[in-house]
Amino acid sequence: MDISLDNFQGPMDLLLHLVKKKEMDIMNIKIEIIIDEYLNYINSFEKMNLNVASAYLVMASELLEIKSRMLLPHEDNDEELNDLKENLINRIIEYEKYKELVPTFRELEKERLNYKTKSPTSILEYKQEQLISDLTMDTLVKAYQNFLIRIEEEKPISTKITKKEISIESQILRIKEKFKTGKRFQFDELFEKRTRPYVVATFLALLEMVRYGEIKIYQEDSFGTILCEAGDVK
Repeated sequence: MDISLDNFQGPMDLLLHLVKKKEMDIMNIKIEIIIDEYLNYINSFEKMNLNVASAYLVMASELLEIKSRMLLPHEDNDEELNDLKENLINRIIEYEKYKELVPTFRELEKERLNYKTKSPTSILEYKQEQLISDLTMDTLVKAYQNFLIRIEEEKPISTKITKKEISIESQILRIKEKFKTGKRFQFDELFEKRTRPYVVATFLALLEMVRYGEIKIYQEDSFGTILCEAGDVK
């Protein structure tokens, strides 16, 4: 027997493996065979003086109880015994359903990495004339939306998804560092990367900095280039 518990994610995973190994119908499990297989597996491990996780031992004790009741004289309609067996089988079936959903959840997790979230705030907080001069919030949002469209158009055919989180706070620090090299930049120049999480975090960072007077955003001409100028950057 190839002994290794590292391949399993817990006792239910091992039980399901044993059911499939015996090529049993999941809806018609021969519980006595699976119990014997599981206990032999755990006993083999202990004989090799290898540590067995407590969860596996707890399951072993449950199976021993069922096995002992099956070996003792009992009636076919022993409700307590039948309930124990039925409960175990249902748990194995439920675990199989869960395991089949794992790939779907992983795909959803990858998709979720394309989005950046923050606590809800009102856009009205940023619509203060003294902070954005003669540039309206609608104009700034439109520029941001156009920037996102360009990102989609420039996106390579194949991309690699990473799990690195980009915080608004880290982008504020990066923008402050950039303004130490110059007093004024075009709006697009503050977006050094073209990934959606990076752009979203940068845009929200700009709004926060505008809100607190750390930068000014304006246009010298109507429909002209949007410029960002250092204010009271600390």
